[in-house]
Amino acid sequence: MGAMRGIWRWRHNPLRRTTDLVEAWAALAALLLIAVAAPLAGVLAGSAAHDSLSRTARQQHAARHRVTATVLKDPAVSAQLPATGDRTPQRGNRQRVFASWTAPDGTPRRAHTWTSLRAPLPGRHFTLWTDTRGRPVGRPLDTGDLTLQAGLAGVGAALLTAAIAEAARRMTIRHLMRLRFERLDRAWERAGPDWGRTGTGS
Repeated sequence: MGAMRGIWRWRHNPLRRTTDLVEAWAALAALLLIAVAAPLAGVLAGSAAHDSLSRTARQQHAARHRVTATVLKDPAVSAQLPATGDRTPQRGNRQRVFASWTAPDGTPRRAHTWTSLRAPLPGRHFTLWTDTRGRPVGRPLDTGDLTLQAGLAGVGAALLTAAIAEAARRMTIRHLMRLRFERLDRAWERAGPDWGRTGTGS
């Protein structure tokens, strides 16, 4: 609204400069981009991200299988056993254990893996996701993951669009200020030699 008032105020003002109108129009354009283009970019980006993630989720659910694993050794013993990959006994709220499970093709498997059990004592069961060959893999994306990641993508796109609009407005104003100072310097160069001499008879 301030940009529109600025444009209206400068329409017939005798002191109006071209740069004043350009500044007001730049502010109005930035306002429209932030109010209209930014939300639209967020919706489009969120929708595109949701579609892409949905395809990924379908592929993951088709390729990954949920099985029940049994803890064979507790984390303290598992940390001392030789294994490939990450040897860290804890990762956030998850603990590394030596467990057994049956692969989707019926093959028994034993290996180190991660569990979210608070007390992963031997004999306890936990859910494990594996590929078709029974190797541990990450949990596939679910509806909550899709919604969260798509929402973050949409918010990020909207904020980026708004930031670009505001940056363009600031760059325009900086350029206009430089033009104004250059014009002021030229005007001062023309008027400077005669400054203060009016009416002195010299």
